[in-house]
Amino acid sequence: MKMWAGRFAKEADSRVNDFNSSIRFDSRMYEQDLMGSMAHARMLAANGIIPEGDAEAICDGLEGIHADLKSGKLLFDPDAEDIHMFIEQELTARIGDAGKRLHTARSRNDQVALDLRMYLREETKSVSGLLLDLIRELAGKADEHLETVMPGYTHLQRAQPITLAHHLMAYANMFCRDVKRLSDAAARMNFCPLGSGALAGTTYPIDRQMTAKALGFTAPAANSLDGVSDRDFCIELCSAFSTIMMHLSRFSEEIIAWCSWEFKFIELDDAFATGSSIMPQKKNPDVTELIRGKTGRVYGDLMTLLTMMKGLPLAYNKDMQEDKEAIFDAVDTVKLSLSTFTPMLRTMTVLKENMRAAAAKGFINATDCADYLTKKGVPFRDAYKTTGTLVALCIEKGLTLETLPLADYQAANGLFSEDIYEAIDLMACVNGRTSEGGPAPRAVRKQIALVREFLAAAAK
Repeated sequence: MKMWAGRFAKEADSRVNDFNSSIRFDSRMYEQDLMGSMAHARMLAANGIIPEGDAEAICDGLEGIHADLKSGKLLFDPDAEDIHMFIEQELTARIGDAGKRLHTARSRNDQVALDLRMYLREETKSVSGLLLDLIRELAGKADEHLETVMPGYTHLQRAQPITLAHHLMAYANMFCRDVKRLSDAAARMNFCPLGSGALAGTTYPIDRQMTAKALGFTAPAANSLDGVSDRDFCIELCSAFSTIMMHLSRFSEEIIAWCSWEFKFIELDDAFATGSSIMPQKKNPDVTELIRGKTGRVYGDLMTLLTMMKGLPLAYNKDMQEDKEAIFDAVDTVKLSLSTFTPMLRTMTVLKENMRAAAAKGFINATDCADYLTKKGVPFRDAYKTTGTLVALCIEKGLTLETLPLADYQAANGLFSEDIYEAIDLMACVNGRTSEGGPAPRAVRKQIALVREFLAAAAK
């Protein structure tokens, strides 16, 4: 019989029970439910609401349930309505009437809001840790490739020379912002709804500060209606997860291109690639393709949460049970993607010669050629036009700017001299871009140092 069955004259239809039940997915919050219940019981006893002996029996019983669930001695009942009722029923079966006093001054509405905040608080730390591992890997790999020249692209067209280190640090900065977003979301999430009751608090003399402090929250939720009906923290966290996946997907898209025969900038380790069932020559970047696909899945989770909440009047509505499957799926997907992506990146082989060859063939030093004339007094637009004419001449002759004869340069503008070849050398072009945030090795070293300072601060 359901704990709320007193009002009803007959049992719910079995199909309603199945439809209503959430234990198949909310059972993952059992540790948070147990912790919250123990804090609640101790607060009730401290304020004279239940006897001290009953609180001790409740806590002992809950600790026993925790041990039995961890060891596998106790299994979740698939017929239970939810994790909260399962634990309360098991507790009452073990310790008798004292177990029935646990729910004094509490509702499942504030109980589930508490469990979810506590669970997501821990998962946010896990995701942040995985992001920090990835950032650490990016900084380490950038250190190794400060002089690995490659084309920088706009419109997927070769544009200007950069280094692989510079490219990797762009993603490191993105993931640093992701860590900050998670930290911000966690700070706003860290307010305790316990004591909000169903929606209007309680007439018992509870101490909400005591439970909030015991459970590691900043403070109690300021408004009881908001305490039970707020799911902003799920939406904000899923939005941060969606941004993480968007960054992973962009990086994955580049890796997919880079390991193709058309680019061949990198070679994925065999442990992070798959073959074809029919084509023996294939080596497929399935990890990155799956991350690219799973990004849409996390976006879908975010849209589920936004749509679920958009028309709900205060306070709790059963629609809000749908929050868990969406946010749990987003958590699982982000964690799986990060834990696979980082070792894939660590083990990939960079084909430096191919990167440099692509850079040499793309006229990506054309801007430097124009700058050469500008520094000799030619207006930039005139220098731009002259360089464009030289590029067209190279294409006509099957040459590059590096191999175009000096006579052709001087025919275009008499200010060109032998030192043009030094000015348009790819490494010289990179080394010359010393502006803050640029690709010159000394500029990238500063970027790496800033990221490592961020990592050190995050570790404290």
